[in-house]
Parts: sequence; C-alpha cells; structure tokens
Amino acid sequence: MTDRIALILSIIGALNWGLIGIFKFDLVAWICGGQTAAISRVIYTLVGLAGIWCISLLFRKRSAISEN
Repeated sequence: MTDRIALILSIIGALNWGLIGIFKFDLVAWICGGQTAAISRVIYTLVGLAGIWCISLLFRKRSAISEN
C-alpha cells in the first residue's frame, strides 16, 4: 500500500513538473494559494518523500514488488 501511495504522489509531482516545464504553471501552487503557502509546502514535502521512497523500488527483487 505504501508503495502505491508513493508512486501516486511521485506521478502527481512529475505531472506538476511537466506543467511547470512546458507552461510555466505550478498547479499545486495555484490550487493551494502559492508556493509558500503551508499546504503547498506540505504537498511538496510529501511528493519529495514519496520520490525518496520510490528509490527503494529500484533495489528490490521483482517478487517483492509484485506482492505489494
């Protein structure tokens, strides 16, 4: 379950970075009231932690990933 949540948050972060790169539009900041808003910072932190968690997926055996 943790792996799926981390993957979903990482995808959200990747989509947000794609929007920033292509359109210079930060969806998280727009929804939450700016990049410095507390909720935006929480979301950015959660996405960052999810990305760090997903690094562990690279080093797991294939069967361990399938079971989660």
